[in-house]
Amino acid sequence: MLAVRPVLSVARTGKRASRTSLRRYRSAARHGARVTSRFSAPSAALAALRAVRQVPAYAAFVAERGGLPRDTDLHRWIAALPITDKRNYIDRYPIDERCRGGLVPFGAAELDESSGSSGKPYTWVRGEAELLEIHRTMAILAQHLLDDGGPHRRPLVTLNGFSMGAWATGTNVSASLKRLGVVKSTGPDTEKMLSAMQLLGPGRIYVIAGYPPFLRRLLDAAREQNFDLAPYTMYGVVGGEGMSEALRDRLERTFSCVYSAYGASDLDIGVAAETPLSIEVRRMAALHPELAIELFGTTTRLPMVFQYDPSDYYVETVSGELVVTVSRPALVSPRIRYNVHDAGGTLTYDDVVATCKRLGLDPLSAAYARHPFRPFELPFLYVHGRADSTISFMGANIYPEDVEQALGESPDADLLGAYALSLIDVDAGEGSADAVRPCVHVEVLDSRFSGDDELRDRLVCAVRERLLANSADYRSAVNEDRAAADIRVFLHTEGTGPFVANATRIKRRYIV
Repeated sequence: MLAVRPVLSVARTGKRASRTSLRRYRSAARHGARVTSRFSAPSAALAALRAVRQVPAYAAFVAERGGLPRDTDLHRWIAALPITDKRNYIDRYPIDERCRGGLVPFGAAELDESSGSSGKPYTWVRGEAELLEIHRTMAILAQHLLDDGGPHRRPLVTLNGFSMGAWATGTNVSASLKRLGVVKSTGPDTEKMLSAMQLLGPGRIYVIAGYPPFLRRLLDAAREQNFDLAPYTMYGVVGGEGMSEALRDRLERTFSCVYSAYGASDLDIGVAAETPLSIEVRRMAALHPELAIELFGTTTRLPMVFQYDPSDYYVETVSGELVVTVSRPALVSPRIRYNVHDAGGTLTYDDVVATCKRLGLDPLSAAYARHPFRPFELPFLYVHGRADSTISFMGANIYPEDVEQALGESPDADLLGAYALSLIDVDAGEGSADAVRPCVHVEVLDSRFSGDDELRDRLVCAVRERLLANSADYRSAVNEDRAAADIRVFLHTEGTGPFVANATRIKRRYIV
């Protein structure tokens, strides 16, 4: 490992240089993507060694579990390191001890707060050099995805609809994209965002950033106010939760393109991002079950599909969950083999392209049609979502993503807002004990339809048919017991029932 340090140092220097201009970034991504994969394991191993030497909490954590591994193979050496997560590492050690030198740096550092979707918010420390690297990378990637390639680029206006304050995503999106133009951070406020667009007018490129449901709310608000968005050039940048292809299709009737990114406050803000190629791979997997089986091992859930830089992140799959080591040396509070408990996996670029080709599919041409630049030859990372974000009924897991797909594809989709899943007790009949049934709570945007039995029945059919199509476990459950097909749908007027807290909640919750 010591022998590769000079090589890694040179690679890091070259990487920093590649972030200084769009031309250099594209050149490095085109020619150097395969080379960076060779440095992934050595970078991760050195990150772990540095953390043991410099971070009191991590040194104690490793020592308690027998010390550093002795294997000479880098991949096995990394795999023998203990896995960290909130419960066994973050909750056990004070915030100072999880920082290099055993102290939160009081100089150009930032305290970010997670959304609390796991039950309580956590605070994370990021230093000046770390933030600079994040902002530079996010800005240059955004420039690549949004640049029209012409010599006279229109001014770029970012309207940031992520929750602002101490939350990492909102503040860092603003800090990153102000490098490219004007930023107005409205938070998730459709009125303020539409006012800003009216003030600045068309003739500019607008980047609308926010959680996926917010972009839809913005379009609904514009329609209600007769605000004509047709003259505006708009791109969507979303994150924080998954997005169905049905929702992307609806958004892209107005937006030129919608890109999602993957990250977590407790891990890193921008671990991976959708690219034109990853979008086309996901779309093809949605249309071709045989491709979904080959790539993701299942058709039950269509994961989000991203590409990532292996020189920054060493990603493993352990028991179906993503375990990530952030290899960048600038981290104040290192993340070594950290598990946020997201279900997913990784795929090499060559394997994905070869699998598609074997099935007669060509995502490269489709990606080039979407964005006129050669796709990056970077590995893929796919994410199903949090491993425990399901309800289980008669041996079948019901996933929010499948329900979202059903509602998004429904002819009634324009009437529908948020949704959430639960299990409810129902009367199974005279003389029988109460039984449990899966329930889908649906927010209805037009109160006139909140008690519409025909709408409810149509949604029951839509959800049932989508689950039967997507989930072999659910099909088996229905074949074994017809009661499994008894799905209930409850309609709620906007902002009531399980959705009453959505106006103040940072992220929606899909399990009641």
